[in-house]
Amino acid sequence: MLHISFTNDQARVEVDAIRLRDAVRNVLVAEKVRDADVSIAVVDDVKMHELNLKYLQHDYATDVLSFRLDEEDEGPLEGEIIVSIDTAEREAKEYGWKREDELLLYVIHGVLHLVGYDDQEIDERKAMREAESRNLARYGLVARHDDPLADPHPSDTP
Repeated sequence: MLHISFTNDQARVEVDAIRLRDAVRNVLVAEKVRDADVSIAVVDDVKMHELNLKYLQHDYATDVLSFRLDEEDEGPLEGEIIVSIDTAEREAKEYGWKREDELLLYVIHGVLHLVGYDDQEIDERKAMREAESRNLARYGLVARHDDPLADPHPSDTP
């Protein structure tokens, strides 16, 4: 069974929780994950900076953090995805698309990390970019990666 919860921990912008939960569900189904409990939290840059410093010792805000909470290969997948609405807003302007679409990219990126994708090495990054593209296409979106091997969109995953 897939259980996906959502929290909007910032008050400035309304967020389409249904779309983001749907994106997580779609990735999990595509990756053949049948049993999962995943939470999504939307925060501002102040909170994201605090979390990034606390958990990864990175002294800056980032776009997405994802945390795998379970012991891999034992029981259901349990994880958290935290995304920054402020970063999504800035990046969306830079790349010429909607804030909501940038936020969707962050959530897709985060859940891909939870199911085992990584972007530290070139081969892994290419596979992750391809998976992002497949998942964004479900929403009529074309990935904004100029170079699929570059890391224009770094995330922090412990």
